[in-house]
Amino acid sequence: MKRPDFRFFHRLRVRWAEVDMQKIVFNAHYLMYFDVAMTDYWRALGLPYEEAMQQLGGEVYLKKASVEFHASAQFDDPIEAALQCTRVGNSSLLFSGAIFRDQALLVSGELVYVFADPSTQTARPVPDALRSLLVRFEAGEAVMDMQTGDWACLGADASKLRAAVFVQEQGIAPEMESDPVDATALHAVAYNGLGQCIATGRLLQHASGVGKIGRMAVHRALRGCGVGQQVLHALMAAAKSRGDAEVMLYAQQGAQGFYQRQGFTPRGEPFEEAGIAHIEMFRRL
Repeated sequence: MKRPDFRFFHRLRVRWAEVDMQKIVFNAHYLMYFDVAMTDYWRALGLPYEEAMQQLGGEVYLKKASVEFHASAQFDDPIEAALQCTRVGNSSLLFSGAIFRDQALLVSGELVYVFADPSTQTARPVPDALRSLLVRFEAGEAVMDMQTGDWACLGADASKLRAAVFVQEQGIAPEMESDPVDATALHAVAYNGLGQCIATGRLLQHASGVGKIGRMAVHRALRGCGVGQQVLHALMAAAKSRGDAEVMLYAQQGAQGFYQRQGFTPRGEPFEEAGIAHIEMFRRL
């Protein structure tokens, strides 16, 4: 059986706590799978949910859920929960969902959400910005905008995100986070469909033919959804276009795996910077 053409899939594996004595999933857990997938659907849109809803002036509430059971998932099954926004009404959002094990359809369902005032939970019209974003995403169009430029153009947004990541999250002193070379660097900033800055990085000239990438930061709610990779590739493309043969960076050791997956190789011994373990990495262009 050919699976329907969904734009969004969330992958997970069935755990012991989700199965009964027959080792099949409790029926109610399929709604939990859809709920978890819905969280990652917002991330696929590039939306940090709380900040996005504050800007949109409302919240999205589940109004109705219906499921149809076709087969059962069992302990340790790898399954996929798929979602598609099939209709945007005046104040409602209709999502069609399906849960698969390989090619086998296990559960299909519909989820109806209502956009509402969070203080009164009374319905409000779906904002045009959200409506447009959903339509573009389901049509396969880009939902994020990558911009490169100087500090004068992008610095206000980049510095706000960098402060949230490096200063507030990681405890780096504010005077260590910013430096004078920001003024001469090329900066990349990713914006979501609401114009919110969700990722940033910068490119310096480290040596002749060698670019240095740094200050890579991604909004904490959107890590792992690919936007950091887009920023990195935008900076590598800029380095290549100006004639650099190599790019290098100082990776926090916790992010070393991310950079290795992007083709970077460790070089030298680990060192400490701003109280955090780092490793130099490079990639030929």
